[in-house]
Amino acid sequence: MNESRFQITLCRVEHEQLTLDHLASCAGLHPTLVERYVEHGLIEPAQCAGSRALFDAECIPRLRAIERLRHDLGVNLAGVGVILDLLDRMARTQREVERLRGQL
Repeated sequence: MNESRFQITLCRVEHEQLTLDHLASCAGLHPTLVERYVEHGLIEPAQCAGSRALFDAECIPRLRAIERLRHDLGVNLAGVGVILDLLDRMARTQREVERLRGQL
């Protein structure tokens, strides 16, 4: 009964940009799957150095959220895009509310 249900990948990244392969490794995903998410606009490279895309470390929790939505809730990629967009908008709105409250 000591079987692990989830693959754990330890990866420490702070304020560095990651290659697609390194990002996939840190998120516990196959690089081809990460490329697919990029193609669907679910994550975006921070910059492109020639033909090589570099990603911010903030993409790791986003990739994990995508995987949870897909596997735990069965949401398709279009639905994942809508959900992530709404979550991003809610986070921006919350930050704006907190900023405005700080001005009072």
